[in-house]
Formats: sequence, structure tokens, C-alpha cells
Amino acid sequence: MSGEVFGRANDERTPLLRPRQEDRGNDDASNPFNYNATSSAEMAINSTDEDDRVLSQSMDEDNILGLLRRRRSYESQEGGVVSSSSLPGDLPHRPTNEPKTVRTGNLNLLSSKFESLDYDICENSLLIDEERTKGYQFIAKKDLLRWVIMIFIGIFTALIACCIDIAIEEGSGVKFNFLKKQVDQCVEDGCLSIPFLYWILCNLVPVLIGSLLVVYVEPVAAGSGIPQVKCYLNGVKVPRIVRVKTLIVKAIGVTCSVLGGLAVGKEGPMIHSGAVVAAGLSQGKSTTLRKDFKLFTYFREDHEKRDFVSGGAAAGVAAAFGAPVGGVLFSLEEGASFWNQSLTWRIFFCSLISTFTLNVVLSTYHGRPGELTYSGLLNFGKFDNTSYDFIEIPLFILMGILGGLLGALFNHLNFKLTVFRIRNITKRYVKVLEAVLVSAVTATVGMGMILYTNDCKPLGDDPTKYPVQMYCGDGQYSAIGAIWFQTPEASVRSLFHDPPGSHKLTSILMFFAFYFFLSCWTYGLSVSSGLFIPSLLTGAAWGRVVGMGMEYMFPDKSWVNPGKYALIGAAAQLGGVVRMTISLTVILIEATGNLTLGLPLMITLLMAKWVGDYFNEGIYDTHIRLMGVPILEWEPPPLSRNIHATEVMSTPVISFSSVENVGRIIDILTNERYNGFPVVDTPMYNDGRTFGKIRGLILRSQLIVMLQHKLYNETAESWSHKGYTLKLFRDAYPRYPTIQQVHVSDEERHFTVDLRPIMNPSPYSVMHSSTLPRIFKLFRGLGLRHVIVVNDNNEVVGIVTRKDLARYRMEKHMGNMRLSELTILD
Repeated sequence: MSGEVFGRANDERTPLLRPRQEDRGNDDASNPFNYNATSSAEMAINSTDEDDRVLSQSMDEDNILGLLRRRRSYESQEGGVVSSSSLPGDLPHRPTNEPKTVRTGNLNLLSSKFESLDYDICENSLLIDEERTKGYQFIAKKDLLRWVIMIFIGIFTALIACCIDIAIEEGSGVKFNFLKKQVDQCVEDGCLSIPFLYWILCNLVPVLIGSLLVVYVEPVAAGSGIPQVKCYLNGVKVPRIVRVKTLIVKAIGVTCSVLGGLAVGKEGPMIHSGAVVAAGLSQGKSTTLRKDFKLFTYFREDHEKRDFVSGGAAAGVAAAFGAPVGGVLFSLEEGASFWNQSLTWRIFFCSLISTFTLNVVLSTYHGRPGELTYSGLLNFGKFDNTSYDFIEIPLFILMGILGGLLGALFNHLNFKLTVFRIRNITKRYVKVLEAVLVSAVTATVGMGMILYTNDCKPLGDDPTKYPVQMYCGDGQYSAIGAIWFQTPEASVRSLFHDPPGSHKLTSILMFFAFYFFLSCWTYGLSVSSGLFIPSLLTGAAWGRVVGMGMEYMFPDKSWVNPGKYALIGAAAQLGGVVRMTISLTVILIEATGNLTLGLPLMITLLMAKWVGDYFNEGIYDTHIRLMGVPILEWEPPPLSRNIHATEVMSTPVISFSSVENVGRIIDILTNERYNGFPVVDTPMYNDGRTFGKIRGLILRSQLIVMLQHKLYNETAESWSHKGYTLKLFRDAYPRYPTIQQVHVSDEERHFTVDLRPIMNPSPYSVMHSSTLPRIFKLFRGLGLRHVIVVNDNNEVVGIVTRKDLARYRMEKHMGNMRLSELTILD
């Protein structure tokens, strides 16, 4: 293994973090808190690599493990406060009780506000009775309904995509036609400042509307939504991510962003839109609209909803790129933590339905009903006669390396800019002003390039609809103006299919430089936007430059095609930014309709990913870490088998008896934020290290529903005849009431409830000697929310949650590796 392997660089005792009191009074929810952290063993929350080397050289492995084994944290299950008892002695080179200020916008922090989804099926008595009562017909009916729901997900996702595409095409047609007339008229009259102001105004108004919607109505609709969907499919509950209001703001917002001339695309948000459609249709109700249609009630569970959201994300990819297979692979590669054969078939079917529906609607809209020539929102055009020679493979490798370097630079600049936004741009009106400023700067750059770039070509050699003559001669128009006076998707298609000699080298290089930084500045604004198209357009620009160079060196070779190199450059740039491989390869193959280019695309994308990963993470992973989401990687951290369950788990554990007092349940749910409680046999004595023999696991939501419906043992006569079924819990899903919304009288506090019919009688548990990789694989593979740690006598000694595992992370940078332990913020 290359590189140096460091010990755990972050705080071995997770410090107690609290917001400063002066910051609590700010009514702006998005304002980042400054956190005070006090620890006698502070280790590299913001340390340098040199600090880590000093630390690793000063302490041998046995000393570190000795400190770890004496560590006992008291951590909330799914979103609480982390504290720890003192460790004996101080670590070298770190003063005792030295206060540190930890600011948000740090890659080494996890936020406690994120809870886990529960993908494990709770096989309690109610579920078993339901299946036994309804029989095999019920199972067959559920399976049929899954296919029906997938059909509707594909149809509705495609219809939303069509609405967005048609709105953008009609709006951009009006905008660019108006601007073209103004420019052509003012070139003769010498009043080019007027069309310039019109251009700024045409950008400002849509961006202002879209930004206001995102900032003041639904902030989670900002960006593409792909990082949030990825977190959801990984098992993290991201607040408001799959609500109807989010979908509405996302659809309107991305339309306004593209019409506003920002360096964005509409394809990325389609993935988020498909996920929201899937989440809504599969549940048969809308909590945003406060309407329950009493449909599909048997799918109101996290694991069923997850499968449908996977299908919705794939349908979004299929609608955006006309790539149903690519959509399936995208959900598999980027999102879903659980997969099986039947789910693969259903998702592929959903993607095909989405592609077919969009094709029918758009073909009809463009006056070609029945031809089915519009398979996706992004149309690359045909590459039927494009091939490559063996001698070009080294060039493809070099282009992949360049794409990885540019992608790493893009991600680094965007990371710095995002951190600046998190820490400084906190007022809502400032976020709107920033979006408006970027739209004005984009128009200024475009107008400046058209004015001062002399790049003319004859009419008829370009597919642009709005050719601008500017200072070109009669029968000619500005080639760089053709790129700016159309949507980014059309610009990508132009660079792919413009004939040789259509552009000057200086104009393309200038466009690449400006658009690279504009797209970097734009991603992260408080607007709905996608990253795919800006990256493709940037890569197509420098890929076109490579094609010009190949034309100069090999003027007589038939395999030299500038459009081909533009496509490879676009793939390299996008792969260097997002670090996708197999799914992106298939998406581009399906979008171009040319299987011959599969190997060059795969080589390019692999090189871009490997080179980019040497420097930093992909853009989506970077933003996920900046949000502090406790996401679990595909594999556990390497070289972590020396970490055992006793070092990972949270302890002491609050547990319940099989028959529990109502007053105690109320007090615990009110005072604690835990979401899972082991059900145990009450121990004969309590030594503070064991908490009784395990009998099951019960969730906070289950307890609240029981208390809400007053399912007490003492009043069983009043509710037992009504039926005690899973319907009570499905009706409350997914927004369960809080404990403050449950009214319990003083008399009822002395009643008892029987937890055995509701609890999971067979929760997953591990021995206290289990290693971190074993716990990680069990947790990740089964989509668990809690894993109980037991000793040799099957007594509960601790509990492991997502945050306990997510805080162990392998850091890789410039060939060096280290296992770090992240800090959890309250």
C-alpha cells in the first residue's frame, strides 16, 4: 500500500459541543453556530498533517488502543449530545482543557440533526398475524401493486420533465429572439448598451423568482438534490427532501434558473424530482397537502418507500438522458444501499416507462407524433459514423487525466466557496442577492465575449436558432454568440456536431475559462440547478480544442473528428467532478447511440476518477460531508479490525421492561432524544455495565402511537374490540406525533402498557468482541438503525447507531491515508 498510514487523528474523546449563547438568539435558522469544544485529549479537528505525524510518532498503537478501551461515551441514538468521561493523562503536545472553537463548514464534523431510516422489517406479532390472516393472495396483490406504482412513477416523472422542458424551450425562445432583434438593430444604431441591459434584465427576473422560492419557501430545493437523494437511499432521513412542496419549488426553480442564463442544467434536478414523485405516489397520501387517499397503505414503511425512491431516481435519469439502463446503474452506483434481482427488474421497467412517455409527449410537441425521436431532455445528436483508432487510446488516457485534474480543481474551488457561504452568507436576502449578482455577471461575460471576440462563420453551418451577426460580414454570424444565445444543452450539441473550422482556438479557450469559473460559482447558489450540463459544456469546450490540435497534426486522417474529442472531453470533465464511472459510461453511450465509443468513454472516466480521487472527493460527497450527514460508505474503513464493539457502542443504555409503566415512558421520551430502546428482562442487580437480558427492541415512534391511542393494559376492554393492528402505525407514518402532542392524565401515568406485541422480538445484536468491520457490514448491508451489543450472557451492554459507525472514516489525500474519528455536533 502506498502512502503513510496514520493513527486516528481526531479527538479520541468526542468533546461536548454547545452553541454559543450569543448565537442562540439569531432568528435565521441557516446561521452557522460557532461551537466551543473542550477536551483534555484534543486531536486534530482542524489539525495539519504535520500535527498528525507528530501524534502518530509520539504514541504507539498499544497506548492509543488502551485509551480507546477506557473510553465510554454517552451518545444519543439517532440525534443527541455526545460527551465522554475523562481519559487518564494527556496526549502529547496538547494542553489540558484547552478550549477550541469548531466552526461549521468543516469536513470533520457530523450533525446530530440527521436521523436514520429504518430499513429493517420489524417482525413483531402484529406483522406475523397480518400475513397469516391475509395469506398468499395478499402477498401476490402487494407484488402486483409494486409494478403498478412503478408504472405511475415513470409516467409522472416523464410528464414533469416534459413540462420543465417545454417551459424552458418556449421561454428561451422568446428571450433569445427578443435579444437577437435588439442586438441586430443596435449594431447599426450604435446602442449596444441597451440590449446588454435587456439581457441582464431577462436574466435577473427569472433568477430572482427562482431564488425567492428556494430561499423563502423551500430551502431544501436548492441545488440538484442528488446529494440529498443519495443520503436518503443510504439510510439517512433528510428533512423535507421528498415533499410535494419541494417538488413544486424544484420544478419552477430549475425552469427559472435555466431561463435566467445561469450555468446550470435541468437534468440533475430531474433525479430529485423523480424521487419525490416516487415517495408521494407509493404512500397514497400527501402530508404537505394534508390529504390521505387511503391507497397503498401497506407500503407505508421505510424499506418499501426506499425501493420506490430508487425507482424514481432511475426514472429521473432516464427522462433526463434517455438512458433507462443508465438510470438503473445510477441508482445502484450512487444511491441504493440495498439491492436484489426483483428490484432491478422493477426499476428498469420504471425507467423504460419514463423514457417512452417522455418520447411520446415531446415528439408530439415538436410536430412528429409517432416518430419517437426525443428519448430524453438532453439530445446529443447522432454519432453513427464516429469511430476511433488504436493510436488514439493514449490520447484518451491523457484527456482523462486532464479531466481529473480540472475536476479536482473545480471541486476544491467550490468547496472553498461553499465553506465561505456557510460561514458568511447566512441572511436570506443576501442569498437572493448573490444569485441575482451571478446572473448579471453571466450576462456581462456573454456580452463581453460577443463584443470583443472576432469569431465569424457562414450561415447555415450551425444548428443555432438565433444567429447574431454583430460585426461579422454579410452572410456570417458570431460563432461565440451562437453558444451564448441558446440553452446550455443546445450549446453542448453544437460543440459536438459543428463541422471542422467552425470555431477559433482563442474564442473556445476563452469560453472554457469563463464558463469553468462561472459554473463553479453557480453551483451552491440558493437556486435549483444541475451540474451535469455545465460540466459537459466545459469539457466539450476544451475537448474541442484537443480536436483542433488533432486536426492540425493529422489533417488527412479520417478518424480525426473534433466532435468526438468534444464528447470525450465532456465525459472527462463530468467524471472528474462527480467521480461516476459505470453509470456515466452507459448514460453517455445511450445518449449518443454509439456503442463503439464505450471503451474510450470508460477509459477516460476511469482515469478522471483515479486522478481526481488522488486529490479530493467527488463534488456530491464533498457537499454531503459539509452538511455533516452520517453517510456510510460501501466498505468499512481498512485496518480497523483492532476496533471492537465496546469502543464503538454508546453506553449506558436506557431500556424498558416487557410491561412498562406509562409514567416512566413519558418521562424518558420527554427528557431524552433516543429513538430506539432495548426491551430487557429486569436485572437482579444493576452494576452500571449491563442492563438486563435482551428480549427485543422498540422504537420511539411505536411508543408514541401506543400512548396516543391509549393502549393501556388497565383499559383493554375499551380498545381491544376495535382491533389492534399495524394500521394504527401506518396511518401515522411518516410524520409521527411528538411526545409533547400526546396527552396523558395523572391517573394514566400509573397505568402500564405491554410492549411485546409491538416490539421487534428478534433485533440484530453482536457480541461485545465484534470488530468494527463486522458491525459495519451488518449495519450497511441490512440497512439497520440500531445494533444491540451483548455480552457472553446475552445481557445488553451498549447499542450501536449510524453515527457511531459514521464517525470512523478513512481519509485519503495525495497518497496518504489515516483513520480519523469525527466529532458529532449537538
